[in-house]
Amino acid sequence: MQFRLETFVNSYLPVGATRVDAVVSVTAEGSAATPGNPLAQASTSGAIIGIIVDVSGSMQGDRMLSAKHAVRKAIELLDESTMFFIVAFSGRATLISPLHLATSENKYQADAQVQRLEAGGGTCMSSALLASQQEFNKRPELLHYALFLTDGKNSDDDRAGLESALAVCEGVFQCDCRGVGTDWQPRELQKISSKLLGSAMIIAQPAGIEADFRAAIKAAMARSIGGVRLRLWTPKTAKVIACKQVSPEIVVLTDRSTQVDAQTLDFPTGAWGNESRDYYVAFEIASGDIADEVLACRPSIVYSENGQDVKSPAPPIVATWTDDEALSTRINDHVAHYTGQEELAQSIQQGLEARDRGDIDAATHMLGKAAKLAAESGNEDTFRKLAKVVDVVDAAQGTVRLKAHVDKADEMDLDLSSTRTSRAHR
Repeated sequence: MQFRLETFVNSYLPVGATRVDAVVSVTAEGSAATPGNPLAQASTSGAIIGIIVDVSGSMQGDRMLSAKHAVRKAIELLDESTMFFIVAFSGRATLISPLHLATSENKYQADAQVQRLEAGGGTCMSSALLASQQEFNKRPELLHYALFLTDGKNSDDDRAGLESALAVCEGVFQCDCRGVGTDWQPRELQKISSKLLGSAMIIAQPAGIEADFRAAIKAAMARSIGGVRLRLWTPKTAKVIACKQVSPEIVVLTDRSTQVDAQTLDFPTGAWGNESRDYYVAFEIASGDIADEVLACRPSIVYSENGQDVKSPAPPIVATWTDDEALSTRINDHVAHYTGQEELAQSIQQGLEARDRGDIDAATHMLGKAAKLAAESGNEDTFRKLAKVVDVVDAAQGTVRLKAHVDKADEMDLDLSSTRTSRAHR
């Protein structure tokens, strides 16, 4: 695996400015897994796949049948060099298939246990996460990925438990979350997926579970290297004040750093295959004079191989003070793009919240702003989902009308996808 890094920075600062904004673009290449061969054995020989399935009472009927079928199809994708386990949860978690290699016999035994599952009881998400963490910890040297399926709201009694479980699980495994139907809370799954460097999506109908599971498992198995960190070295005159993944979706990393030494911070990025991601970073620096050039940061990507750190450096992030207003007000296209994408996400979330509380004026204003930002940035997927919630009268002006009747699944899909961004044009 090789990492190629580029930096994009607001290079000119007005006199007195003390903030530097930049984007670090990272592309990973050389994984054994490729788009034409996502299940290449070399990419999965060091992986554990955990499948976590809600079996609470609300999963009865088609949801339970579809979930069982999807789990069967998901484990069929695993080759014999991959390890896997399955956790079912309702009011408590049950390890129905412990960690073992994905041999034909073990898959058969796991499927037999899955087919015996019956829905009943409440929903305690923390118990499922903690049970999974115990399985992953049996082989800490491997890549760790979990796929989490639920259809309901977590128990109120488990609020503190979920926070505690996420603190324990952070850094142990990555987790993609899927909600089936519309009787669950997007913020709960977003909290889990964000903390565990995954994604949160809706599966509106039970029939869609199998296809989603297949896509998620294939994507997970295409990753070939884990524990990758974005390393930011700053001189003594600078400090990191913000760090976020901004593509393919927004994940705030600012408060999740590990101190390497007095001037170096590592931020977790999880496991990688052949892919590209972008990171927004910001720094506070000591003010300088006109024409002074300042080094704000030396970014790099770091991962461990055979006990040694392997580092791929990026061009340094450098800025210069100027009294030329034309230069100091020019914003780098990449920085401007992702600033707009974050504003788009906030506009959608605030607009939907206003709509839920019946504030029509605020909802119309914020969702109109979102439509304008989505159109300007070329975020076609978000614009298409917005159009299911509002009638877009004039995208360029941000003029919209709220639809009188909106499918709950479409509203939840827009909410969950608000943090997924369009990539800045190269």
